[in-house]
Amino acid sequence: MPELPEVEVVRRGLERWVAGRTVAEVEVLHPRAVRRHPAGGEDFAARLKGQRFEVARRRGKYLWLPLAETGTSVLGHLGMSGQLLVQPEDAPDEKHLRIRVRFDDAAGTELRFVDQRTFGGLSLHEQTPDGLPDVIAHIARDPMDPEFDDAAFQSALRLRRTTVKRALLDQSLISGVGNIYADEALWRSKLHYDRPTATLTRPRSAELLGHVRDVMNAALDAGGTSFDSLYVNVNGESGYFDRSLDAYGREDEPCRRCGTPMRRRAWMNRSSYFCPRCQRPPRTSA
Repeated sequence: MPELPEVEVVRRGLERWVAGRTVAEVEVLHPRAVRRHPAGGEDFAARLKGQRFEVARRRGKYLWLPLAETGTSVLGHLGMSGQLLVQPEDAPDEKHLRIRVRFDDAAGTELRFVDQRTFGGLSLHEQTPDGLPDVIAHIARDPMDPEFDDAAFQSALRLRRTTVKRALLDQSLISGVGNIYADEALWRSKLHYDRPTATLTRPRSAELLGHVRDVMNAALDAGGTSFDSLYVNVNGESGYFDRSLDAYGREDEPCRRCGTPMRRRAWMNRSSYFCPRCQRPPRTSA
């Protein structure tokens, strides 16, 4: 599942190649790609025709393209394998092409939504006064947002009766942090994923938040994390941050800090990677 850095890389690509362009025609090639648009594919295509895209926006792992002067946005759900690609108009269709957006200019490129597993899709939504699609109005700000409130996050974190990794993945508390970057930030902070949030001091929670930002900035610089061909930017290029991971995916490899073999444990239908020496399990659970 793409996390904040991957989605931000895509957003920047859309800002460069799509913002300001007007839609000439939309083809919906698979009904599941618009299943979150209840009126169906024909309505989606008709409502998008003639509309001008504004600069793509993001909150956490959610990405959307506002439509100029309409109060609506196209929300993109990338799911497990969704890709928003800007391709030459004469490029061969991808095997799993689901939606094609053509423009009324002479740039010679079109926007394509490609999704192998069809878990993702595009949909139209009304915007809130803050400019968010209404279906994601409950999502918290992410740590890269200039308006993110560090003090409020630290206070809320200590009040939660949960464990630290669960809190990092709680999109109503902090958005954009997924399984990979949670493990990376916890390794840097020397915190076990099952550490109760109530035991975190304010300095420790501030340190954790700082590591979350550092990990995400490093991933952005590397273009995101790619473990296979499914995550790419709008030009079809993969990111390289997976080569710099300190925790995730490194089971039985030596900890880069102390040399102890890294461990993996099943966790909420996912995996957690940690160093048993640097990140000692808590004595009590939440």
